[in-house]
Amino acid sequence: MDVGMGNAEHQGALTKGEVLPRPASSQSEGFKQGRSVLNSLLSGAFAGAVAKTAVAPLDRTKIIFQGKNKNSCKPSLTDLQMLIYRTYLKDGFFSLWRGNSATMVRVIPYAAIQFCAHEQYKRILGQYYGFQGKALPPVPRLLAGSLAGTTAAMITYPLDMVRARMAVTPKEMYSNILHVFVRISREEGLQTLYRGFTPTILGVMPYAGLSFFTYETLKKIHTEHTGRSHPFSYERLAFGACAGLIGQSASYPLDVVRRRMQTAGVTGHTYGSILGTMREIVMEEGVIRGLYKGLSMNWVKGPIAVGISFMTFDLMQILLRKLQQFGHSAR
Repeated sequence: MDVGMGNAEHQGALTKGEVLPRPASSQSEGFKQGRSVLNSLLSGAFAGAVAKTAVAPLDRTKIIFQGKNKNSCKPSLTDLQMLIYRTYLKDGFFSLWRGNSATMVRVIPYAAIQFCAHEQYKRILGQYYGFQGKALPPVPRLLAGSLAGTTAAMITYPLDMVRARMAVTPKEMYSNILHVFVRISREEGLQTLYRGFTPTILGVMPYAGLSFFTYETLKKIHTEHTGRSHPFSYERLAFGACAGLIGQSASYPLDVVRRRMQTAGVTGHTYGSILGTMREIVMEEGVIRGLYKGLSMNWVKGPIAVGISFMTFDLMQILLRKLQQFGHSAR
């Protein structure tokens, strides 16, 4: 009896004087969560880099079209091809990837944050709505994508501004990414780095929301009809292409407004508010020719980029999980 009481008193002293270790199950859960976040960051970064590099020439051409005024070439597919060809003849093949280093600096953290945030928002909303580990209902599914895009855009916006400037200016104006930051800060003020930020967020919310919503919905429908929880690679690519087409078409006018505001300092225009910019574009160029300039290219570039991005992310996630399982079994 005395021994039992002594042990109890000793345990009580330890409890009061020392911090007891966390239960093994809690530590394991925290480790799994941390590993999941890391996997999402790595997979998202790789997915973004692969997708953007694949469509970099088209992306640069789209930005040039959006930054031009009404006297520029009309945005038909033939004109886009000619612009790419003229750029190749004038500045060389690799000039089509000019600004891609700035794109990678922005896209890698953006994609990593967006995909990781989406996985976390899905988990949080799944817990809240009681759908943990299952496909979310439509509204939370849309919300998770919108929140993920907004989170990534808020953190990486200045890099997007730099990319837009490098794409529409001569080589002599900016030598590298740091030079863009320095010149903009010195000549136009630090606030210029966030010019066009509001239309970006307003455009990102429907774009990211609809993209993730469409992709997740198509995967859910696929599983219900085929009984396979893992679509083939080409199916993931097709689902992602549909997601990109829908998301970018819905948010395109705000994307044009954002680019106009970002490049205003070097194109000779002065744009103030979102509505003012949109009104000026419509008055000078019309609704279709102005707010949807370059959309035909987006219907080529967007589905390819988003399809590659979603497919690569999913395949990287599967690969990393298999590598981790192999590592555990080898111990």
